[in-house]
Amino acid sequence: MNLIYLVCGLAILIFGAEIIIRGSVSLGKKINISLFVIGIVIVAGGTSLPELASSISAVTSGHANLALGAIVGSNIANLILIMAATTLLIPIYDISQNQINQGFVNIILAIALILMGFLSINFNFVFGIIAILSLSTIMFLQFKNSQPKIDEVQEKAAYSFVISIVFIIIGIFLLIYGSRLFVGSAINIAKQLNIPESIVGISIVAFGTSLPELVVGVMSALKRKVDFALGNILGSNIYNVLGVLGISSFFGNFKMPSNLVNQDLIFMIIVTLLILFFMLFKKCLDRTYGILGLILYVGYIFYIYN
Repeated sequence: MNLIYLVCGLAILIFGAEIIIRGSVSLGKKINISLFVIGIVIVAGGTSLPELASSISAVTSGHANLALGAIVGSNIANLILIMAATTLLIPIYDISQNQINQGFVNIILAIALILMGFLSINFNFVFGIIAILSLSTIMFLQFKNSQPKIDEVQEKAAYSFVISIVFIIIGIFLLIYGSRLFVGSAINIAKQLNIPESIVGISIVAFGTSLPELVVGVMSALKRKVDFALGNILGSNIYNVLGVLGISSFFGNFKMPSNLVNQDLIFMIIVTLLILFFMLFKKCLDRTYGILGLILYVGYIFYIYN
């Protein structure tokens, strides 16, 4: 039965991603903004909702370190695992200045987190206000300055504005539900096979938190809508720090644990700099990055659990 649920979860994920992409492409045509901005502003916010719910729950139950670890781990997975999977399928060429700018936003946020850790600055109500205002400003500027690419302009909207929005909302819901069904079934199967709980946590649970972004990235690549995938990945990281962590800060007062500062956040800065190097100097994220990303992610997982 668990195997059936596993397959159903994967099917729901794929169907949800398909609906999101269709709705997003159509919406971009209707309001004349790029797929990258749709991905970074709208879809990234939706795929970050599970992280928001689990983060608030962790903070209110006195386990803020779990929330911080999940946010940092999810961002690392987005930057190397999901970006690698996307670029191995279809490389991302013709990187725009706006996309580079969002890469810089990611590195600034990573540096801000590590500084807060080094200086023992609390995540509290004040941080939450600053984070939400910063997030709102970034997303407003994305909408204001967005210009669709020539090939995007040539396509016609398949649906009305309302139908496009409905498609995106339904797609996000299906991604969240499908992800939970898939991960829950995988955990049950692993337990039946007597796989150690630690291995389950490393592989299935950690993988599951970024599953919606992964499926959207792969499906976008297969449809050659890689700008949309890039927007969703970079946008999810921005939402995780400013949105998820910002809102969670309203529910508690906590600090960045030293192990994240000395290890994971430094690694997150390194991989973000790697992406920026490719975007700035190669003007693309090609299969070379994809191979490097997978190697780095496997090495990272091996390092932290050995």
